[in-house]
Amino acid sequence: MKNKDAKIETLNYGSVRQLGRAVMIGLLTGLIVSIFRFCIQHILSWVIDCFAYFHHQPMMLFPWAIGSLIVALLLGWLSQKYPDIKGSGIPQVEGQLTGQFDEPWWPVLWRKFIGGVISIGSGLFLGREGPSIQLGATVGQGWSELHHQKGIERRVGIASGAAAGLSAAFNAPIASTMFILEEVYHNFSPLVWLSVFVSALCSNMVSLQFFSLKPDLGISYRQPLPLNQYWHLVLLGIVLGLLGRLYQYVILRLPTWSRKVKWFKPAWYPVIPFLLVIPIAWYFPLTLGGGNQLIVSIDQLPVSVKLFAGLFVLRFVFSMISYGSELPGGIFLPILTLGAIIGGLYAAVAAKWGLLPSRYMDNMIIYAMAGYFACISKAPFTAILLITEMVGSLAFLMPLAIVAVVAYLVVDSLGGAPVYMAMFRNFMKKRPIKPFIGFTQVTLAVFAGSHLDGLAVRNYQWPAGCLLTSIYRGDEHITPNGSTIIRAGDTLVVELTGKDQQDKQQQIAQAAHNPDHGQ
Repeated sequence: MKNKDAKIETLNYGSVRQLGRAVMIGLLTGLIVSIFRFCIQHILSWVIDCFAYFHHQPMMLFPWAIGSLIVALLLGWLSQKYPDIKGSGIPQVEGQLTGQFDEPWWPVLWRKFIGGVISIGSGLFLGREGPSIQLGATVGQGWSELHHQKGIERRVGIASGAAAGLSAAFNAPIASTMFILEEVYHNFSPLVWLSVFVSALCSNMVSLQFFSLKPDLGISYRQPLPLNQYWHLVLLGIVLGLLGRLYQYVILRLPTWSRKVKWFKPAWYPVIPFLLVIPIAWYFPLTLGGGNQLIVSIDQLPVSVKLFAGLFVLRFVFSMISYGSELPGGIFLPILTLGAIIGGLYAAVAAKWGLLPSRYMDNMIIYAMAGYFACISKAPFTAILLITEMVGSLAFLMPLAIVAVVAYLVVDSLGGAPVYMAMFRNFMKKRPIKPFIGFTQVTLAVFAGSHLDGLAVRNYQWPAGCLLTSIYRGDEHITPNGSTIIRAGDTLVVELTGKDQQDKQQQIAQAAHNPDHGQ
């Protein structure tokens, strides 16, 4: 029942203005990210062709190495001088959506675009998806700022652009929407998800014009896994969880480990992967880049334990070296590639021991991609939807769910945190939060079972200098008063003034998210 004492207005998010904004952000992001993806694919293809030619003219490797050294130093200088473009960009976007970080949209947009195209296109084991999310977020931010939109509308614009960026990178609009809501924004309010979803759909429509309707990871499979073989899903999930926790441990400590070598400047970090990629391109060109080509070809490889074990070591180690260079590039697709290799390795071992027919290797590859991403990112719903959309089949939902949940529980029991949230915390530690000055508006989602869920506004001790100005509940815009009841799923708009605004925001966020927090 609606609170009679609160002023309630209907916020029609199906209006032309709101949907029009979502459509425009989606179309612009789709165009930019599709060009980004197109450039990476063609540069990477050119690199592979060059190394095929070098097999006939090996002396050409020397000028290539010199050119690689120059490019590496230029990219290292660019990423260190403009740290907002480092890495995947997802921590930066999450910081913007929580109000703890901000960046100028245009400088980040063009520098991330150029840096990402060169870094990923050169063959480093980096993914295009994180940079695509940040590119989309800058488009949404730019659109909002050019139209003088602030507060919650600006954040919704950023979230819409982020989802549109991932959608164009993967041709997976539903999973892209879920990832932004589940892992980045942590807000499932209809105020947010409708705009985010519309932008993702429009972006996907643009990317389809570039890359057709073919699934991004069109892995063929011969037959579904029989029910009497489902016990393999549990074992596979356990293996993925253990290796997923190892991945989290290593990648989150890379910045600390690399900084221990004092004489080797961060701007020089890219030199190592750019030189190491030369022998990899010479001997294993199929493995170059984020791993998309390897994934779609992996079912054609022989069912060999040594082959898949070697691929795992190569992809794991060089992915860490590539990401540790701090160049623009993400871990999204590299995680899926490692998952596919683990699935192939599991199938090869099981086939060698006579536990599983080798014809089910394709199935294990598909299941393992979802499980590995689910446990590392701790976003199982996104993982299931993502693989379903990218593979282009609904036949795997039950096995995907089993593997994803088991792997998730293993990592959770080992104390693993969502990797992108942990990266965000590390990012904010290295870049001290600038104190809010004057007036700040933040938005917070209320979780079910939290301290604020079911509480009247007057019954929560709001920090000094905080004012709850609005509540968005579905398609309703509520102007609250003391007797207004806060419900799970509400999006709170809070104005902050005075000192220690970050602490005040964190205190309210804990009350909105944590059932054990009280006042």
